[in-house]
Amino acid sequence: MDLLQILLKKNLIDKSTALSLESEMKNSGKRLEEIILERRIVSEEFLFGAKSEAFKIPLKTISADEVPLRALEVIPEESAKYYKMIPIKRQENHLEIGMVYPEDLKAREALEFLTRQSKFIYQIFLITLSNFNAILKKYRSLKKEVSQALEELETELEKERQIGIKISGVEKIAEEAPISKVVAVILRHAVDGKASDVHIEPGKEKMRVRFRLDGVLHSSIFLPMKILNAVVARIKILSDLKIDESRIPQDGRFSAKIEERSIDFRVSTFPTILGEKVVMRILDPTERKINFSDLGIIGRNLEAIQRGLKKSYGMILVTGPTGSGKTTTLYAILNLFNKEEDNIITLEDPVEYFMDGVNQSQVKPEIGYTFANGLRSILRQDPDILMVGEIRDKETASLSVHAALTGHIVLSTLHTSNAIGVIPRLIDMGVEPFLLPPTLSIIIAQRLVRKLCPYCKKQTKMNKEAKRKILEEIGKMPLEIKKKINTEKNFYFYEPVGCNRCNKTGYSGRIGIYEILEMTEELNRIILQNPSEMAIKKEAERQGMVTMKQDGILKMLEGITSLEEVLSVAEEK
Repeated sequence: MDLLQILLKKNLIDKSTALSLESEMKNSGKRLEEIILERRIVSEEFLFGAKSEAFKIPLKTISADEVPLRALEVIPEESAKYYKMIPIKRQENHLEIGMVYPEDLKAREALEFLTRQSKFIYQIFLITLSNFNAILKKYRSLKKEVSQALEELETELEKERQIGIKISGVEKIAEEAPISKVVAVILRHAVDGKASDVHIEPGKEKMRVRFRLDGVLHSSIFLPMKILNAVVARIKILSDLKIDESRIPQDGRFSAKIEERSIDFRVSTFPTILGEKVVMRILDPTERKINFSDLGIIGRNLEAIQRGLKKSYGMILVTGPTGSGKTTTLYAILNLFNKEEDNIITLEDPVEYFMDGVNQSQVKPEIGYTFANGLRSILRQDPDILMVGEIRDKETASLSVHAALTGHIVLSTLHTSNAIGVIPRLIDMGVEPFLLPPTLSIIIAQRLVRKLCPYCKKQTKMNKEAKRKILEEIGKMPLEIKKKINTEKNFYFYEPVGCNRCNKTGYSGRIGIYEILEMTEELNRIILQNPSEMAIKKEAERQGMVTMKQDGILKMLEGITSLEEVLSVAEEK
């Protein structure tokens, strides 16, 4: 019985879906497993469990750190990558092989040939695609690959010195293959490690490379300071920046193909007393979450957003500090609106992700193309939906409000600490209070918290003081939410531990915590009579708004994040 038959038998797909999958396999050349996972028909664990059952091959999960390097020597990296098979254990002349596609006859033949050459007896195990990719990275390490590239650079420079060729400066060295390789290796490891940013920083003796993972910076490698200028120059060449200008900051971007994926990098250079610092923001379209549940918007918050999205005009504002995921939330909303019959135009600074079907434009204040000027032009482009990257000034605020007032849906962001601060902030920016009730639809405030690693998180009984604080916060929650929480039970929460899968941090990925304020008749009255934060807060409580802290506690009780994370983010408010 093949995989399609198993999925049909378990009623996980119908016959039309099975035919569609078969057709896509033929047309795209992709494997059935890849298509099923892309469409999210079932989870990877379930899919490979079914495959194990179908082919009578045991499924094995193994951490990359458990795979000895001497085992990898039996199958070269290129063969492992091509056939999706990898050695996972080696003991004398016995070898355990993990295969993603053990049914592939060519892979079996290659395995026979390689093990016969090395005189090994082997046993096959089924491994998931993600497990295979994690182990594949074991073939290479950042330090090892960069060291090899630096050795190559030294060799080439020494050759030039010996035959009397004058080295023509930083630009030439930046174009040398070894320096290009150093930069490429750093970028690939950052993308593989799911980093959001890369920092290349000069020091007195060493150049430091740090990756930001789940919002926290980690030192990844230290390199000789003598190659800093060449590395910076190489990044400037890629980003089309001025190589000979190191006195002022510069901004740019470039795209690179990494592991068959097109990744965008947003580049910022900054002069320091020790040399130029470079920060690269990694914009990976495949990692972009456009599903509300993946973002962490569930329950009452999801219902509030859905009500707001049903309106044919009005402003949807997302607020929070830099790096809180505001743009990702806006893209998730844009994705819902992205239909053939609508004209969607965005003004961004910068454009973070490209969306098919959306007219995206990047503002350039240095030439006078600001959010305000751009908004005037957009309104002459017959738009249905507008997205303005950020409301920064009185003019942009006024134009955005009037665009919503004239029948458009306007999405934008604002910098306030919470949802109730948005209305006073807009009034402070010069928006007339009477214009807000007919234009404002919903206000979303958010922060990001780290998610606990599902493989190593530890359940711990809550102490009396923590339980008292949690019960106090639950007591302030809306009645319908309190009813779902059993306050009589012994509360447990989960703590980070740290394992190989989460790089010993105890966390893996991030999720949002939210509070959402809706425009109501009562809020309309408050805005016109007494738009103070205290009055708006009372109305938010009457609406049943769940605060960010409360949303975080609910996620903590579900084991998604830790109490420590929620409290640290709640204290920022």
